[in-house]
Amino acid sequence: MRDIFIVAIKAIIVNKVRSLLTMLGVIIGVGSVVLLTSIGTGLQAYVEDQFAALGTDTIYVVPGTPFAEGGGVGGQQSVIERTKPVLKKQYLKEILHDNRDLIKDGLLMAMSIKNVKYGDKEKKISLLGTTANFETVYNTKAEKGDWFTKIDNEKKSSVVMLGPTVAEEFFGKIDPIGKKIKIGSKTYRVVGILEEKGGGFGGPSFDSYIYLPLETMYDDLDVQFINNFTLEAKEGVLIKDAIKAVKKTLLKDMDEDEFTVVDQAKLLETINGILGMFTIGLGGISAISLVVGGIGIMNIMLVSVTERTREIGLRKALGATPNTILIQFLTEAALLSITGGMVGLIIAYLGSLALQPYFPAKVTMDAVIMAFGVSTAVGLFFGAAPAKKAAGLSPIEALRYE
Repeated sequence: MRDIFIVAIKAIIVNKVRSLLTMLGVIIGVGSVVLLTSIGTGLQAYVEDQFAALGTDTIYVVPGTPFAEGGGVGGQQSVIERTKPVLKKQYLKEILHDNRDLIKDGLLMAMSIKNVKYGDKEKKISLLGTTANFETVYNTKAEKGDWFTKIDNEKKSSVVMLGPTVAEEFFGKIDPIGKKIKIGSKTYRVVGILEEKGGGFGGPSFDSYIYLPLETMYDDLDVQFINNFTLEAKEGVLIKDAIKAVKKTLLKDMDEDEFTVVDQAKLLETINGILGMFTIGLGGISAISLVVGGIGIMNIMLVSVTERTREIGLRKALGATPNTILIQFLTEAALLSITGGMVGLIIAYLGSLALQPYFPAKVTMDAVIMAFGVSTAVGLFFGAAPAKKAAGLSPIEALRYE
């Protein structure tokens, strides 16, 4: 085996350019598979971190039935049917009143997208209307300034909180506290900047929102749709008991198919299911290039068998068995594929490092094992035909070959 391995390395080195071109398909295939799966894995880890930051005692009430059975999304309803404006403010009051022993606090959210302008900068930004207790329910705080108050909400004050990303985009190094921005045709005073929080429920990152009092949003922007109730369960309460109680309260005013009550675990399961299928799909598409790379290996190995026909005949005449010749060519094919896989893995790893400042990407040990496993399998599978052809050559005919 040692001699076979040395001969295989020499055969690859002799034809450097051809060997590199042969490995290129495997390099691209393994690199793209590992990089894309690392993006999917990193995205899942990012989502899990964001949910962990929000806590495990959070419950959401959303309109319709967006979560199908088995953790999927959608079910049989259309998007319009799933987002009817059925949630009302009094329902939240009833939930908090009826379940005082289970639910610690709750808030509702309304969302919109409007043109926001400061100076000569203008951009469409996601707006989130909510109440003053957002700070406690979502376990966050103002990095600068202060969160708007309950009185601001009651008086429909023209004040806003900025997510850190929005503050950076519009103000850069300037302190935005006290500055005024325009949302649509109305002017609002900036009272604070939210601390960096990350991903949000069902939408963009919390850092990319502008927050304003709910009643202000209703009055100024003609928004009446409630996107969700967010509830905070009391410490020590079983989430499933709290969900059951909330459903019981809502069923007094609503039909069962008009709302869905979910906790963090359900949301995480659903999102991870989607991301898992997304990752598999990306990996499957990029794996096509591995097949192309394998065909390239088979083609070059067939050429190599033809070029080395006399060598094969001479080795057989000196006592080499068909199995020895078979293993020789399989080893060469596997070496080409494994080397290509290693190069592809290195490229994928460097690519994931380059992406990390902009997008979550994480190369896992599973991806590394998969890269070596798949590249080895590709080499052996597509190298089998040329190796079998070489092993089956007649030594007399091979020696006569010109």
